[in-house]
Amino acid sequence: MRKFISLFVGVLFVAGCGGGSSQDYNNYIDADGGIYSETFTGGEYHLGPVEWDGEWNNSCSPYPTKIRQIEGIYLAGLELTHNGNGQLCDTCIRIETEQGKSLTLRVVTTGYTTPNSIDVSSEAYEVLNSGEYPRNMSWYVTKCPDNGENIYYQFQTGANVWWTSLWVRNIALPLESVEVRSTNHADWYALTRGNDGTYTDNGGFGEGPFTIRLTSIDGQIIEDSFDSFTPGSLVESSSQFE
Repeated sequence: MRKFISLFVGVLFVAGCGGGSSQDYNNYIDADGGIYSETFTGGEYHLGPVEWDGEWNNSCSPYPTKIRQIEGIYLAGLELTHNGNGQLCDTCIRIETEQGKSLTLRVVTTGYTTPNSIDVSSEAYEVLNSGEYPRNMSWYVTKCPDNGENIYYQFQTGANVWWTSLWVRNIALPLESVEVRSTNHADWYALTRGNDGTYTDNGGFGEGPFTIRLTSIDGQIIEDSFDSFTPGSLVESSSQFE
């Protein structure tokens, strides 16, 4: 039996725009602990616009140079119902074409397309494309390839002790929750996820040390403690999901 991450189908929206009415996934964990999801069929893959640089704006942005380098060149944009709430920002999907080609891509944005279709970066398109049309494929959420790097916390430039917001980058698995324990929170407090994939404490962490707790969809937990943070900083975690 496989583990399934159930996603829901609905309306679409423009690549690079935040917001949306998509529903979150519910995960079903099997005894084998495999990292698989429901397979989505009936869609096509299309060439961009999904790139690190260009006129468009990836909805999970901004991405610092370090994160671009470690997350790679094989990028994907999902339709609104699969990432409209930012729930799959920085996670990975696996595409399998009807021509027998397959590739794992990192999700960095959302876009207009037909249900279950995906926009891909030019590098990904070159690998997947066999000159076929329509470019039929199926896809599912999967564990990201090991790039030898830990998770990173990217604090928003406007973050402060009264309003603290950050992205969790280079995650090998989708996140179930992001929590903090700090001066303002004696017990674990769940941050609110934004449509751009940010996690925010609208009351702020407060002055002094804090600990962030990440929980993956399969129940793995990572805790990182810091003395403070700097707005706009990129801070490495102590670990990565297995």
